[in-house]
Amino acid sequence: MDTAGELKHVWVRKQIQDLVAASLRPGDALLGERQLEEQFGVSRITVRRAISDLVQDGALVRIKGKGTFVSHGLVRSTLHLASFNEDMRAAGFEPSTRVITALTAVPPAAAAEHLGLAAGQEAYQVRRLRLANGAPVSVDDSWLPPHLLPGLLSGDLTGSLYGVLAAFGHPVQHVEQTVQAAAALEETAALLDIAPGAPVLLFRRRSFTGPNDPGPPIEYSISTYRSDRYQVSMRLGLG
Repeated sequence: MDTAGELKHVWVRKQIQDLVAASLRPGDALLGERQLEEQFGVSRITVRRAISDLVQDGALVRIKGKGTFVSHGLVRSTLHLASFNEDMRAAGFEPSTRVITALTAVPPAAAAEHLGLAAGQEAYQVRRLRLANGAPVSVDDSWLPPHLLPGLLSGDLTGSLYGVLAAFGHPVQHVEQTVQAAAALEETAALLDIAPGAPVLLFRRRSFTGPNDPGPPIEYSISTYRSDRYQVSMRLGLG
């Protein structure tokens, strides 16, 4: 190991962190690699390694064709049953929500099947942009059965949807969820302020009202998360 190179890389990373803390805000562009190279008197390789570490840590974010920017923060979440608002507050962020769509429509086949709806039967569609400290984190598409939630769309949907479901007498007790890597679709990318095709995390979730409810879920949702602002962690043990 090149000990001097290792120490220099750590030193440059600290200098960049100090620079960000002193003069930059979330969303601001970082100086170019050549400028940093000259300012710190180190090689381009050392600068790139320091920046890569800060990107990995969630302090910086690279946008292809534009440069490197100060991150709005990386939300680290453990796998557990919680609403978006609870998740964000637990991570130290202030959550907010913007409703994009709230209407009645015929759901896609997958949503209709999960909700136990007949072909052509309508459902509530609620599409929301979720933010942490004002920065977009995810787009949530939820489909819900109208016959169990009359008047849902006329209520306030900017808070916890789980809270709304509980108020209707359908508290969520457990969920089934899958997570996969995906490429952002154009419309979703625009809402998340990322390039179309950028890497995202796709969560598919079925929410049930009983701990061992065998019936159809109260909600079927697909949530698209920015992979540079959201990270899932888990603790595993040998049983």
